[in-house]
This record gives sequence, structure tokens and C-alpha cells, in this order.
Amino acid sequence: MKAGEIADILEEFAPVGSAEEWDNPGFCVGSPLQEVKGVTVAFDCTADVVDDAVKNGCDMVVTHHPLIFRGIKKIYPEDPVGNTIGMAIRNGVAVYAAHTNADKAEGGVNTLMAGRMGLKDMSSLDESGIGLVGTLPSEMDCGGFIDMLMKAFSLQHIRYSDPVNCMIRRVALCSGSGGSLIGSALASGAQAYVTGDVSYHEFFCPDNFLIADIGHFESEIGIVDKIIEILKENLHNFVIRKSDRINNPIHYR
Repeated sequence: MKAGEIADILEEFAPVGSAEEWDNPGFCVGSPLQEVKGVTVAFDCTADVVDDAVKNGCDMVVTHHPLIFRGIKKIYPEDPVGNTIGMAIRNGVAVYAAHTNADKAEGGVNTLMAGRMGLKDMSSLDESGIGLVGTLPSEMDCGGFIDMLMKAFSLQHIRYSDPVNCMIRRVALCSGSGGSLIGSALASGAQAYVTGDVSYHEFFCPDNFLIADIGHFESEIGIVDKIIEILKENLHNFVIRKSDRINNPIHYR
């Protein structure tokens, strides 16, 4: 099977054309025309993930985050990205990513986030389509809401703004780094906004509005199993596996 045929399946779910302009989804390494015998799915493409794929007979890696995101002027083995690119090329491994297009997709990253919180009556947070806003099944106080997030996303830690005194019913969300959509979350009428990578100053927010930073990895990791599900539904008698080397680069203690 050609790598492009596998990409076509994923693009039925998350069209590359729907990605943000600044993004770099699709093939980062390799050609759609190359033959592949197996696919390893991961969250980030690292040298460990490529090594894992090769050892398990896979010559295509599919991830959420693009391996090549910003411009690269040099490829050298001491650099983690350069090392991974070199390893993929040497071993004939195609590397493909579904990023903001998978964030926006129906059933994609943000939909998966909303599902963990039990949100319903969802709509787009703004014109970009990256974020969502919806309602909880029932009102929750701030403490109960934070406890729910801890359980729903299997969190070790959570960062949040000054607890609100009001009840929380309407919730906005954005997977990954969502600080830029705080204004849209406020405008949506939400009492809480759930995202990742919030900066210090962004936690200063109006009364009766809660910002909860659950972590970048934690907000998006569910897409790995979704990608595997999509591929297995469409490909039979073909090697599709989850990488054993998926790790959150952020550690807590």
C-alpha cells in the first residue's frame, strides 16, 4: 500500500486544507508514492518513535504534532529534530502529521476533549474553528469542576486561576496552546475555559471566569487512539500499531 493511500484515509477525517495557515500538516518526510507495509501511530515524532517503528516492521509514522514545524536551516544529529529526520530518511520511514486539521475535525481533538467533560450543545468558539464551547450536563461549583477535570483527563496536576464564586455550566475549550482564544472564551459567555500552555499573566482574568490549564499533552493525547481507530476501520490485514515510545516531555513531582 502506498503512503498516500493511508494519508487519504486520514484526510477524509481531517482535510489538510482545513489546517491553520501557520501549520505544517501532511508529509514531513517521505513521499505519498512510497510503498509501506505498516504504520506506527504516536503523538510526537521523535527518534525513539522512529526506532520503535523500524524495529516493529513499520515504514510509516503518523503523529499529531508535525516533525518539521518551524523552518529548518540545518540538519545535524546533535539536534533532536535533525536526528529524527536523519533516522527516518536512513530507514525509509515516511512521517505524516494531522495537526490543527485534526483539532478542528468532527470527532477530532477538541471533540474528544468535550466528550471527556460530557459537554453538549457544542458550537465553534470563533471563526477559526479550533475551539469549542458547550454546556455541562448540570451546573458545578468550582471545586467540583476542577475535580472533574482531574479525573476526566487523568491529571497529576492542574493550574487554574482564582476560583470563581458562580456556578459553572457553560464551558469553552481549546486543545494544545489556547491562550490566544481567552478573549473568545470570555465573549462566548462561558464561565470556564479549559486549555493548555497558559502563560502567567493570562491567569489574571475577570471575576466569575475560570481558566484551567490541564496541559498540552493531556489535552490532546486522545487523538492517538482516534487515528488508530480510523485506520483500523478502513484497513484490514495491515499492520497498524500504537508506539511504545509515547511520552509527555513535561515531568512533574
